Amino acid sequence: MANKSKIIIGCMTWGNWGKQLSPKEQVEMIQFCAENGNTTFDHADIYGDYTTERDFGKALIESKIQREEIQLISKCGIQYVGKTRNNKIKHYNYSKDYIIWSAEESLRNLKTDYLDVFLLHRPSPLMQPNEIAEAIIQLQKSGKILQFGVSNFTPSQVDLLSSKIKISVNQIEFSLTQHKAMQNGTLDQMLQNTIQPMSWSPLGNVFKEGNEQTSRIKKILKTLSKKYRISEDAILLSWILKHPANVSPVIGTTNKERIKNANKALDIQLDLEDWFTLLTESQGHKIP
Repeated sequence: MANKSKIIIGCMTWGNWGKQLSPKEQVEMIQFCAENGNTTFDHADIYGDYTTERDFGKALIESKIQREEIQLISKCGIQYVGKTRNNKIKHYNYSKDYIIWSAEESLRNLKTDYLDVFLLHRPSPLMQPNEIAEAIIQLQKSGKILQFGVSNFTPSQVDLLSSKIKISVNQIEFSLTQHKAMQNGTLDQMLQNTIQPMSWSPLGNVFKEGNEQTSRIKKILKTLSKKYRISEDAILLSWILKHPANVSPVIGTTNKERIKNANKALDIQLDLEDWFTLLTESQGHKIP
């Protein structure tokens, strides 16, 4: 994906599943993000019970920002049980026709001719690699998607699909408190195969839960925040950014000050021992 911003703006909570931003607020948020260098916006068809992309698309037109100045990511595959579709149970659909229809539906809702990145939202035990590849090749040949990727896929699932179609992105859960991707081969594989990692929930549960682990982390964050002169959440992002796989955090906040703070993580490089100190406090023991 060309010229994407390193810190990606996650849009899941913009609509019905969160802040319920008004049309005017959405326009202002898009403009603010773009002005601050956060030009990449992460979507999925299911967000807001299949309504958030539509609201964003209307706001994008109103924002007067040129399409080529931003990058749009979307995901498909989850059939959600809600008010907008007649699904009896949550399931996954990766048939060729559904993948193509989903991409085209996202294009209509986002008011754009193409997606910079199109992801399969979660792996399905019934996915057929050949059928998926046929759908993606058709979408790429028609210029409707530029890059193809996956989300929440294991290394073996990536290998399975990569045998049929090039995977450029894997969006995974990765943070100081959820770092199994460093041990189970996920990030190793992406580094080896030049697959772009994106991390959702990059702050983990540090500010969501109060327990022994988060207490240990917060104590170190307080010290490091003073040392590097950036916010504690920016320290957590800088921990992710130091990984050699070149991870791009997807931040879900709609707080403008926190977005500015997140961007400051790009301006520092955590010292090696500080990085390992944070890992040690997260694990509760020294590394082997």
